[in-house]
Amino acid sequence: MDKIVIITGASCGIGAAAALLAAQRGYAVCVNYHQNRAAALEVIGQIQRIGGRAIAVEADMAVESDVVRMFETVDRELGTLTALVNNAGILERQARLEDMDAARLQRVFAVNVTGYFLCAREAVRRMSTSHGGAGGAIVNVSSIAARSGAPGEYVDYAATKGATDSMTIGLAREVALEGIRVNGVRPAFIYTDIHTLGGEPNRVERVKTRVPMQRGGQSAEVANAILWLLSDEASYSTGSFIDVTGGG
Repeated sequence: MDKIVIITGASCGIGAAAALLAAQRGYAVCVNYHQNRAAALEVIGQIQRIGGRAIAVEADMAVESDVVRMFETVDRELGTLTALVNNAGILERQARLEDMDAARLQRVFAVNVTGYFLCAREAVRRMSTSHGGAGGAIVNVSSIAARSGAPGEYVDYAATKGATDSMTIGLAREVALEGIRVNGVRPAFIYTDIHTLGGEPNRVERVKTRVPMQRGGQSAEVANAILWLLSDEASYSTGSFIDVTGGG
């Protein structure tokens, strides 16, 4: 059976690294993006240059109809889904909780939590043996912030990652007898553009001394963990997590 994966938020950072590695491992890849089509097409180009197969699909993870459309596009253009990487996520400018309004919370939770749930729902409907599927694997990209709480910076973002961890465990147990494995990866301080959204592009340089390895991580290092959890080498792993944190 062909290996087909959807990777959300795959136009840059961890998602892009995972898309390229997945293509190298023989997956046909759906590169999801929200706004940066040029970046998504660049990822597609890199995949095609190594002989891989990929499509770019614009979809906002906070919009249910967009999520459904993305999965239906994959059904038509790539085939039967075998893997999902829930990676798309946002954060907003660093702030204390006392300065956060409901609109901010709704934006962050809509993408980081509701989006993960919607994508997992669509994946289960296609992969579960109870729906006639042949099984598959889901990897949820969480964050070490689920444990640290990100005080003074992103308590809201951290809370969404706590929700991601809970969903990972619960869904893993829910579909364990239906041929689907569900696991999570928890990165720490990774060099990606997400820090720019928070107003501190060089944040990793400031905080890297907090971890024993005394350096920030690279997107490819997280991608390696993601692809291992998708692979048959992780066939007895579900409801588990790999921390990619430099020992922190």
